[in-house]
Amino acid sequence: MNDKVLGLRTTIYHVADIAQAKAWYSKAFQTEPYFDEPFYVGYNIGGFELGLQPQEGPAENKVESVVSYWGVEAILPHYNRLLELGASVHEAPQNVGGDITVASVKDPWGNIIGLICNPGFQTG
Repeated sequence: MNDKVLGLRTTIYHVADIAQAKAWYSKAFQTEPYFDEPFYVGYNIGGFELGLQPQEGPAENKVESVVSYWGVEAILPHYNRLLELGASVHEAPQNVGGDITVASVKDPWGNIIGLICNPGFQTG
Protein backbone atom coordinates (compact mmCIF):
# COMPACT_ATOMS: atom_id res chain seq x y z
CA MET A 1 0.00 0.00 0.00
CA ASN A 2 1.40 3.34 -1.05
CA ASP A 3 0.27 6.35 1.00
CA LYS A 4 2.25 8.96 -0.95
CA VAL A 5 0.46 12.21 -1.79
CA LEU A 6 0.18 12.35 -5.57
CA GLY A 7 -0.20 16.12 -5.96
CA LEU A 8 -2.92 18.64 -6.65
CA ARG A 9 -5.84 17.32 -8.68
CA THR A 10 -8.76 19.76 -8.41
CA THR A 11 -9.45 23.35 -7.44
CA ILE A 12 -13.11 24.24 -6.96
CA TYR A 13 -14.63 27.70 -7.09
CA HIS A 14 -18.10 28.27 -5.62
CA VAL A 15 -20.27 30.65 -7.64
CA ALA A 16 -23.72 32.18 -7.23
CA ASP A 17 -24.68 31.69 -10.89
CA ILE A 18 -23.12 28.62 -12.46
CA ALA A 19 -24.26 29.49 -16.01
CA GLN A 20 -22.68 32.96 -15.85
CA ALA A 21 -19.57 31.52 -14.21
CA LYS A 22 -19.26 28.86 -16.90
CA ALA A 23 -19.31 31.57 -19.59
CA TRP A 24 -16.79 33.69 -17.66
CA TYR A 25 -14.37 30.85 -16.90
CA SER A 26 -14.56 29.56 -20.48
CA LYS A 27 -13.35 32.98 -21.64
CA ALA A 28 -10.88 33.41 -18.78
CA PHE A 29 -9.16 30.06 -19.33
CA GLN A 30 -9.83 29.96 -23.08
CA THR A 31 -11.34 26.48 -23.00
CA GLU A 32 -14.73 24.80 -22.78
CA PRO A 33 -15.75 22.47 -19.95
CA TYR A 34 -15.42 18.72 -20.41
CA PHE A 35 -18.15 18.12 -17.80
CA ASP A 36 -21.22 20.35 -17.69
CA GLU A 37 -24.09 19.71 -15.28
CA PRO A 38 -26.20 22.07 -13.11
CA PHE A 39 -24.40 20.82 -9.97
CA TYR A 40 -20.82 20.92 -11.34
CA VAL A 41 -18.86 22.24 -14.29
CA GLY A 42 -15.38 20.81 -14.83
CA TYR A 43 -12.48 22.05 -16.94
CA ASN A 44 -9.22 20.31 -17.78
CA ILE A 45 -6.54 22.98 -17.43
CA GLY A 46 -3.18 21.54 -18.38
CA GLY A 47 -4.04 18.19 -16.81
CA PHE A 48 -5.54 19.68 -13.64
CA GLU A 49 -9.20 20.10 -12.76
CA LEU A 50 -10.86 23.48 -12.35
CA GLY A 51 -14.34 22.94 -10.98
CA LEU A 52 -17.32 25.24 -10.54
CA GLN A 53 -20.03 24.46 -7.99
CA PRO A 54 -23.14 26.42 -7.05
CA GLN A 55 -22.58 28.70 -4.05
CA GLU A 56 -24.44 27.77 -0.90
CA GLY A 57 -24.94 30.74 1.39
CA PRO A 58 -23.92 34.37 0.94
CA ALA A 59 -20.90 35.07 -1.27
CA GLU A 60 -19.65 37.92 0.92
CA ASN A 61 -18.46 35.43 3.56
CA LYS A 62 -15.68 33.89 1.45
CA VAL A 63 -12.42 33.27 3.25
CA GLU A 64 -9.05 34.17 1.75
CA SER A 65 -6.99 31.47 3.43
CA VAL A 66 -5.99 29.40 0.36
CA VAL A 67 -4.87 30.45 -3.11
CA SER A 68 -4.37 28.05 -6.02
CA TYR A 69 -1.86 29.37 -8.54
CA TRP A 70 -2.39 28.46 -12.18
CA GLY A 71 0.83 28.22 -14.18
CA VAL A 72 1.27 30.63 -17.07
CA GLU A 73 4.15 31.43 -19.39
CA ALA A 74 3.84 35.19 -18.75
CA ILE A 75 1.93 36.92 -15.94
CA LEU A 76 0.92 40.26 -17.47
CA PRO A 77 -1.08 39.06 -20.49
CA HIS A 78 -3.18 36.66 -18.39
CA TYR A 79 -3.53 39.06 -15.46
CA ASN A 80 -4.67 41.91 -17.72
CA ARG A 81 -7.10 39.68 -19.64
CA LEU A 82 -8.76 38.54 -16.41
CA LEU A 83 -9.15 42.16 -15.32
CA GLU A 84 -10.65 43.05 -18.72
CA LEU A 85 -13.17 40.21 -18.26
CA GLY A 86 -14.37 41.70 -14.97
CA ALA A 87 -12.03 40.28 -12.33
CA SER A 88 -10.71 42.66 -9.68
CA VAL A 89 -7.18 43.07 -8.37
CA HIS A 90 -6.25 40.91 -5.41
CA GLU A 91 -2.44 41.10 -5.61
CA ALA A 92 -0.63 42.96 -8.37
CA PRO A 93 2.09 41.10 -10.29
CA GLN A 94 5.32 40.82 -8.36
CA ASN A 95 8.62 39.02 -8.54
CA VAL A 96 9.02 36.64 -5.60
CA GLY A 97 12.59 35.56 -6.30
CA GLY A 98 14.64 34.48 -9.25
CA ASP A 99 12.51 34.22 -12.39
CA ILE A 100 9.30 33.54 -10.46
CA THR A 101 6.44 36.03 -10.66
CA VAL A 102 2.97 35.79 -9.14
CA ALA A 103 -0.29 37.73 -9.20
CA SER A 104 -3.88 37.12 -8.19
CA VAL A 105 -7.33 38.45 -8.99
CA LYS A 106 -10.84 37.91 -7.67
CA ASP A 107 -13.42 36.57 -10.08
CA PRO A 108 -16.86 38.24 -10.20
CA TRP A 109 -18.00 35.87 -7.40
CA GLY A 110 -15.17 36.74 -5.00
CA ASN A 111 -12.98 33.68 -5.61
CA ILE A 112 -9.22 34.20 -5.74
CA ILE A 113 -7.46 33.06 -8.91
CA GLY A 114 -3.69 32.92 -8.55
CA LEU A 115 -1.29 33.08 -11.49
CA ILE A 116 2.33 31.98 -11.36
CA CYS A 117 5.12 32.08 -13.89
CA ASN A 118 7.83 29.71 -12.66
CA PRO A 119 10.04 28.62 -15.58
CA GLY A 120 11.93 26.09 -13.47
CA PHE A 121 8.89 24.16 -12.19
CA GLN A 122 8.17 20.85 -13.90
CA THR A 123 5.00 18.79 -13.41
CA GLY A 124 4.79 15.04 -13.31
